[in-house]
Amino acid sequence: MNAPLITPRFRIAPSPTGYFHVGGARTALYNWALAKRLGGTFVLRIEDTDAERNRPEWNQGIIDALAWIGIHADDSTFEGPYFQSQYAEHHVAEAQRLFASGTAYYCDMTPDQIQERAKAEGVTGYAGWSRELGLGPGPGRVLRFRVPEGSTVVNDLVRGEVTFDNATIEDFVLLRGNGSPMFLLANVVDDVTMRISHVIRAEEHLPNTPKQQMLWEALGHEPPVWAHVPLLVNEQRKKISKRRDKVALESYRDEGYLSDAMVNYLMTLGWSPGDEEIQPWATMQDAFALEDVAKSPAFFDLKKLAAFNGTYIRAMSVDEFVAATEPWCAQWREAHPEAVWNAEHFAVMTPFIQQRATTLAEAPGVVDFMFLPNPQFDETDLSKAWAVEDAAALVAETIAAFETCDWTHEAMKTAFDAIADAHGMKPGKAQAPIRVAITGRTVGPPLYEAMELLGRDEVLRRLRALPGGVHVA
Repeated sequence: MNAPLITPRFRIAPSPTGYFHVGGARTALYNWALAKRLGGTFVLRIEDTDAERNRPEWNQGIIDALAWIGIHADDSTFEGPYFQSQYAEHHVAEAQRLFASGTAYYCDMTPDQIQERAKAEGVTGYAGWSRELGLGPGPGRVLRFRVPEGSTVVNDLVRGEVTFDNATIEDFVLLRGNGSPMFLLANVVDDVTMRISHVIRAEEHLPNTPKQQMLWEALGHEPPVWAHVPLLVNEQRKKISKRRDKVALESYRDEGYLSDAMVNYLMTLGWSPGDEEIQPWATMQDAFALEDVAKSPAFFDLKKLAAFNGTYIRAMSVDEFVAATEPWCAQWREAHPEAVWNAEHFAVMTPFIQQRATTLAEAPGVVDFMFLPNPQFDETDLSKAWAVEDAAALVAETIAAFETCDWTHEAMKTAFDAIADAHGMKPGKAQAPIRVAITGRTVGPPLYEAMELLGRDEVLRRLRALPGGVHVA
């Protein structure tokens, strides 16, 4: 008789102690991809037992961050959220079951006593001194797991077979002196109770795995499939940290990174989707396998993430881009009450904005000169404009030509190209003082198209008002 097929169950178990880490997001996506492809379940368990550091508002932040990268709580694959703090009694009960079986024992030694005795005997840490005392529960006594002799072999889908010498693992604490469960115990008991079949997490958790595997076995259960994915590192090849790196997923969302771009980029950190890195989620979901995940650390490259985001931005339709940028445009309008916003002009300029913006938040700034009463001049660019040979004459002649030419971008370009040619200059170089007069900068979207939208009167006003030089009005 064949054994029944077990539906795979994956989980992530973040703590509500801050913004959602990009490393946690990458791990969540790996779990989600497998749960979706294998017809399994993705469990969200919020490990909220650290009362001093946890903040309840972070709970919703975790759920919202997951939803932003496509892991939705209303999807049939999703289960939870569960909160670890609600199962403390069960954690204690399982610890007592281990005590009753002789797999755990009580220890009354204080940390100072352990340190003093270890120093006297020339050993490191706790050496099982209370193992055979037959102590029962009591004030200040911790419950320790009796680590067996021999070794523990962890079969890891990413790391391969990893062997740990049990002699290097001290009898670890399950219950504190006040009777509360330690994280290690709670984590395993919850995984057992929730029938987790796969534990996919960051490499930094690997040292805890032999202890957890011992607990799984002591509780009478087959350990899960282990997979420890590579750490994310910064350009100094140091593990990314919230103390020195931008690691909050929400900050990228708020800066206008597209969720599809972020998902695509995170999936490539430690795994390759094939010859082409830019891939839709469905393709990556079908192709992802833990056996293909690399062991070496993955570089979280902000420049590469920006490049991914720019690619996705350029692939959007005009209507999609306009709708997506509206929250940031609204913020810009609020910050600039003097501006006169023109939605039609913004939409017309969208294809040019998409070529220059790497985030949605940058979009209004690319064409802000079109809506402000006057350009915001960059002093360096202003100096470059007047450094162009014959700058004053170029501006004066452009004013004269623009007073009478047809008001189309083609006609303006033809008129100016003739002026530049008369001065023996390439149009791109000669254009600098004109561009700065209109936009305030030497670099920006196509100039003649922008001037066509601004209108003849406004363009002539700006040309005549260009500060820093003397020209004929």
